Amino acid sequence: MKKNKRNNRILTAVTAVMMAAVLSACSLQMNRLNDGRELYSSKDNYRTVYEIFVYSFCDSDGDGTGDLGGVTEKLDYIEDLGFDAIWLSPVCPSPTYHKYDVTDYKDIDPEYGSLSDYEALIQECHLRNIRVYNDMVMNHTSSEHPWFKEACDYLRSLEPGKEPDPSACRYLEYYNFTDKESGGYSRVPGTDWFYEARFWSGMPDLNLDSELVRTEFRDIAAFWLDEGCDGFRMDAVTSYYTNDRSRSIEALGRFVSDVKELNPDAYIVCEGWASQSDYSEYYASGTDSMFDFGFADSDGIIANVVRGSATADRYVTNQISEQELYASFNPDYINAPFYTNHDMGRSAGYYAGEYADRRVKMAGALNLLMSGTAFVYYGEELGMKGSGKDENKRAPMQWSADAEADGMCSGPENMDTFGMKYGSYEEQVKDPDSVYNYYREAVRLRRIFPAISRGNITEVISADSGSAIYIKEAEGFEPVMIAINTSSEKVSLSIPDEYSGYDVLAGTLNTSSDKVSLRSGVLTLPAYDVAIISMG
Repeated sequence: MKKNKRNNRILTAVTAVMMAAVLSACSLQMNRLNDGRELYSSKDNYRTVYEIFVYSFCDSDGDGTGDLGGVTEKLDYIEDLGFDAIWLSPVCPSPTYHKYDVTDYKDIDPEYGSLSDYEALIQECHLRNIRVYNDMVMNHTSSEHPWFKEACDYLRSLEPGKEPDPSACRYLEYYNFTDKESGGYSRVPGTDWFYEARFWSGMPDLNLDSELVRTEFRDIAAFWLDEGCDGFRMDAVTSYYTNDRSRSIEALGRFVSDVKELNPDAYIVCEGWASQSDYSEYYASGTDSMFDFGFADSDGIIANVVRGSATADRYVTNQISEQELYASFNPDYINAPFYTNHDMGRSAGYYAGEYADRRVKMAGALNLLMSGTAFVYYGEELGMKGSGKDENKRAPMQWSADAEADGMCSGPENMDTFGMKYGSYEEQVKDPDSVYNYYREAVRLRRIFPAISRGNITEVISADSGSAIYIKEAEGFEPVMIAINTSSEKVSLSIPDEYSGYDVLAGTLNTSSDKVSLRSGVLTLPAYDVAIISMG
């Protein structure tokens, strides 16, 4: 198997070299295709990523649980939407449905399939130029992990009053054991010893100071990179050391260094659920991306702007300020905007009233118009519902209104029963005004205008509180002017004479039958609409 994979990689590398020669006239080895897609260099990490909670996405074998075979079956759907990368929720063996407590870092949970299924998924993704990022849980293991069980067995074998000997059990060094009871620690059953477990007793924290643990995770990364994985989403990096940001950054930096040594092109994006000023510092680790939590969730900048509780200008100016902030820690940073994820209530629940559907669409666009590698949680493109307990946020992907249809999942066991607001994929794909088709067009515009994902905001043209116009520029790419109207009223915006070169209405995102127009330097922008303007 390994020999065949090496041969495949050699063939892939030769093919890539040939393609590079064909595309050498393009600044990032990228050509725009007629349908708005792009051919990227293998080194390009500016992507549009689809987050998949595997358990609830697509069931390929009829047992009610999503699996890797189901993800492979739906790659045409993902590709047609325009995504060129996927983030898989944890796929390693685990005693829980969410699988964030791992028992074996070098295998696939049987509920999801096998390593052969993973390899088949990788192969099919790469044929479509879709990258695959694995969720990497380095803060803790499961209490059922053999490392932890062996360490606990050793502690239980000690005579009372005898000090543990790490040379007798190497796994003592893997965790944070103590004979002092304190907050954030759980008792090792049958002993007077305690272990750090900040999330819950079933997730013992790893000792990331240990060189043995560092070697383990370097080997784990090497294993998955050899399987064809293109990078990692790092879970809970701000929890590596409780209330010690500098040590957490150092631990992350060690892993980033190890991964980049194995594969300089591997992409690393990190979850740091904290304030923008705090998570920005993690860019000093050398990681490619940090999730941009400041714009996400029901109380983030995007939702507040769409509700009208914050101005459209705030959406723009915060992006400008964070450009400088993130670059101060890592000049090569790639922002990771997102709007919702598996720990947040679904965005369809953020808005109510007459304009709810238009606001759902508009908010999705504001995420996809941001620079960096943008992430979209599965089902947001359908306006799926789900809030409250975590299980509700991870409901089955709505392929069909028929819960018994092929591919439909049962969902987590403790999920509440609730209906969906905007219909299934089968229903929405036929409706040109659906949330699904709006997202599809937003992703397409992001792809055909690379300055959207790669550009810095260089100019802002003032408008009123509900609308704004700004310009994004990226070296080697056509600049674009973007106009947004986040209000419930149509607006007319005059483009100043000094920007008169922007005179081509190159793309629009409409939430109603009203149309955007650009005539003689005056842009008419209906409620909750977006315009992309290029230079003639």
